[in-house]
Amino acid sequence: MKTIKVILSFLFLIIVVLFSSCAEKKNGVVAHRGAWKANNLPENSIASLRHAIDMKAAGSEFDVQMTADDSLVINHDPHYNNLKIEETKYADLIQFKLSNGEKLPTLHEYIVEGKKNNKHTILVCEIKPSVINAERGKIVAVKVVETVKKLKAEKITCYISFDYEILKQIRKVDPKTTLQYLEGNKSPSEVKLDHISGVDYHYSVFQKHPEWIKEAKDNHIILNAWTVNEAADMDWILAHNFDYITTNEPELLNQKIKEKK
Repeated sequence: MKTIKVILSFLFLIIVVLFSSCAEKKNGVVAHRGAWKANNLPENSIASLRHAIDMKAAGSEFDVQMTADDSLVINHDPHYNNLKIEETKYADLIQFKLSNGEKLPTLHEYIVEGKKNNKHTILVCEIKPSVINAERGKIVAVKVVETVKKLKAEKITCYISFDYEILKQIRKVDPKTTLQYLEGNKSPSEVKLDHISGVDYHYSVFQKHPEWIKEAKDNHIILNAWTVNEAADMDWILAHNFDYITTNEPELLNQKIKEKK
């Protein structure tokens, strides 16, 4: 009888550990454009990426654009210092420093930094649609994937985009990588048909379509919400147990998660 009790206790312990492990994978904090706000760092800078990694964020999001001479750079807006990125050469862009003295980082530099001392943080690469034409956006997507593969960073990189065709183009060249759609106009079942791994929508989309939360979970589609900055919105998302939550306030969200536990 004692032996049976020991075995049952051991099995119970294993179950508890497994369920705890699964729970930890939910509500992963993704720092939007790196962890920049609390320390007044430039968005999308190497410093904001480093801070996200150092705080062990589940992910650090960043934006990729391509210059006139085909350099891949990290910047959210289509312009930098009033220069249109897609119409400007990289050498001309880097004459203007970020607010902390960094130069505008290239994708290569960003990925190299993202691999350093990083055991926790996924590099969430947003590929921006081209303002010139849609085909250029697809070319950028392929070049980004090639850079990531060259640097052997596939395991710590996933891709997101508002441009559905960009994601479909990536899927053609990489059948295994994780892709998440940002626009918010397709159901989880629809993106699954195109082999897109997840829906990463503004939190208001899920509030408007709460049925999509269950639909995503039933279809094993990754659930992510952006950009969740207010405490009340964090509480709502946490209550629905998303896979990831993208925020400009990773410190506040971490505190919320601790309180929830």
